[in-house]
Amino acid sequence: MRAHPSTSPRGSALARRILSLIGWQLHFEGLPALQGVIVVYPHTSNWDFPLGVFAKWAMGIEAKFWGKHTLFRIPLFGAWLRWLGGVPVDRAAARGVVEQMVDLFERKRQAGEYFWLALTPEGTRSWRPAWRSGFYRVTLGAQVPILLASLDYGRKQVRVMDVIELSGQVDEDMRRIAQAFEGCTGRRPDLAAPIRLEGSKEGS
Repeated sequence: MRAHPSTSPRGSALARRILSLIGWQLHFEGLPALQGVIVVYPHTSNWDFPLGVFAKWAMGIEAKFWGKHTLFRIPLFGAWLRWLGGVPVDRAAARGVVEQMVDLFERKRQAGEYFWLALTPEGTRSWRPAWRSGFYRVTLGAQVPILLASLDYGRKQVRVMDVIELSGQVDEDMRRIAQAFEGCTGRRPDLAAPIRLEGSKEGS
């Protein structure tokens, strides 16, 4: 993957050291564009969040994540979420979460600003029969690339390397994503969702 010339950040040496001390390796080659979506898979454990945060600090990227807007109203906790990269979304708004994110991407594009959104398409640590489609609809609507990030507990590796441009052909796109994540094992392998979108007959 060739990194965008404006997105070659310097990460935290301390965060990289901590990952190394707990036996984890980080593989990251830079970001391919100023804006995009990072798909994180699999998400099967509470440990995924702190691991992802340390990996983010080690890479030096300001990846955002969305959260229920009411959480950001809680004193101190809301400020902490924003500090970590949280973006509040109102799930009850007339314009849905996908539309809110597509609008935000467009504003960032018009301003020439950096914006990467990290999502776990499973949406929960519990087992699901398929991925939720929000990440796909946001990416297509915003016309940005997807960067695949795997939390592989089997190899103890965080890999943020594979870039995919969605074609709009859901089954073909999901086959490509499944191929990139092949062999990746979550902390609770039995809870990892099959790599297919809700309503799709194809999957892995």
